Amino acid sequence: MSKVCDICGKKSQTGNNVSHAHNKTRKTWDPNLQKVRSLKNGTVMSVRACTRCIRSGAIVKPG
Repeated sequence: MSKVCDICGKKSQTGNNVSHAHNKTRKTWDPNLQKVRSLKNGTVMSVRACTRCIRSGAIVKPG
């Protein structure tokens, strides 16, 4: 299962966890993806969309 938004293409970011002793270990931040049903080209499809796309109205939910 990919960690990429089907609408905007947002994906995981990487960086470092930095401890108090300044030790660095690799870390990933995953987008908050939700499985939602959306209306696309007149058909209902299930897509994985980030919460930013859902809130902004980029997803048209079936009524």
